[in-house]
Amino acid sequence: MEGHGTEKTPRRIMLRGDEGRAVSLGGIGVVFKLFGEDTNGAFSIVEHPLQPRTLVPPHMHSETDEFSIVVEGKIGARIGDQVIEASRGSYVLKPRGIPHTFWNPGDTLAKIVEIISPPGFEKFFEEAAMLFQATGLPDIQQVAMIAGKYHTSLGWEDWVKELTVKYKLKLFGL
Repeated sequence: MEGHGTEKTPRRIMLRGDEGRAVSLGGIGVVFKLFGEDTNGAFSIVEHPLQPRTLVPPHMHSETDEFSIVVEGKIGARIGDQVIEASRGSYVLKPRGIPHTFWNPGDTLAKIVEIISPPGFEKFFEEAAMLFQATGLPDIQQVAMIAGKYHTSLGWEDWVKELTVKYKLKLFGL
């Protein structure tokens, strides 16, 4: 057969649920499952455990789409002008060029699996986690500078004010 035996086997063909390096951005966890290098540059995957009542800073990616699958609990999300609540088993698309945020509206842990395409933004989490390790809650401008390196802008402070009051949330869970 043509091409038989010429395919390269990827470095990882299976990852157990408990595998992956974890870092923390306050109440937002990041467990690295697959990096872009693992998928020949097609996508990356991270898992986000979200502590109760935690809000992810509103942001917008200019070059990245994110696809989230709720695997535990429920999440709220604002994507552009739409506000949704997604429960276990739901899929949520956060397209590039549209500001978005998400949060855990409940009193128990929520968890999403996030597919990032194209890959690269997962490296933002590595860099930002170093700020959290060093200072606890870093200055948001420091986080914004790192995000900018990955074609992502932070902002939408009016969303933060509205969502923290309406859903009793804390930015970064802190």
